Amino acid sequence: MSTENPTDLPLIFTASAAAKVAQLIVEEGKPELMLRVYVQGGGCSGFQYGFTFDESVQDGDTEVVTDGVKLLIDPMSMQYLTGAEIDYTEGLQGAQFVIRNPSASTTCGCGSSFAV
Repeated sequence: MSTENPTDLPLIFTASAAAKVAQLIVEEGKPELMLRVYVQGGGCSGFQYGFTFDESVQDGDTEVVTDGVKLLIDPMSMQYLTGAEIDYTEGLQGAQFVIRNPSASTTCGCGSSFAV
């Protein structure tokens, strides 16, 4: 599933996040890279988010494209990320990727783990 119409997107991958990912891909020197976001058990709230680069789309992956940058989400993780926003912010707490997830009932202070 690949889409660029914001009203059809299962989640929001902001232009700020896409720009940072594009910069990281250039630094890696591998233009075929895509960002994969995933959810796994662990963290102080039960689940935690993870990010990694991937060179290939897997069966069942959801693809979200923003400004030519592709974000991949596996089916298991997608059930926890539907409706979320993936953003990149720079502020007093430093520069970081932020996931705003309406499905999360609680999140930890660092923002990298959550409970449903």
